[in-house]
Amino acid sequence: MAETIWLQHYPDIIGHAQTTYMLQRNYSLTSLNEQLTEGQVFYWIYDENDVEIGFLGVSRLKSDGLFIHKFYILPEFQGQGVGKSAFQMLLAFYPEICSITLQVNRQNYKSVNFYFSVGFRIIRVADFDIGEGWQMNDFIMECKRD
Repeated sequence: MAETIWLQHYPDIIGHAQTTYMLQRNYSLTSLNEQLTEGQVFYWIYDENDVEIGFLGVSRLKSDGLFIHKFYILPEFQGQGVGKSAFQMLLAFYPEICSITLQVNRQNYKSVNFYFSVGFRIIRVADFDIGEGWQMNDFIMECKRD
């Protein structure tokens, strides 16, 4: 599912070569095992027919913080409220969480606007060296609970 979503979405933003590099880096079996070992938890998002249409990857930052590593919906289900519903379910699953943070590419306007729509704000701009000459040019965004 990650490959389907990434190859449809990211080449226009970061190019095909970097998209392929990041897919291999972040979604290999070794990488996913490391993410699970480090405490990342994955959640599948289903439609009303119990078909997988997206996924989330999150980890605890501290007792009252959560970091969203991955939040992806298949393109054909975007714009239908699925993401907002999944985000609300995530909030309900972690009622003790006061702050949620994430990183999103600065050119990923569709995702940035989605995060604005569910209450995130940009708290800083950051660039990350991800190896082999590639960089991630991201916004760090945060959503605080009332």
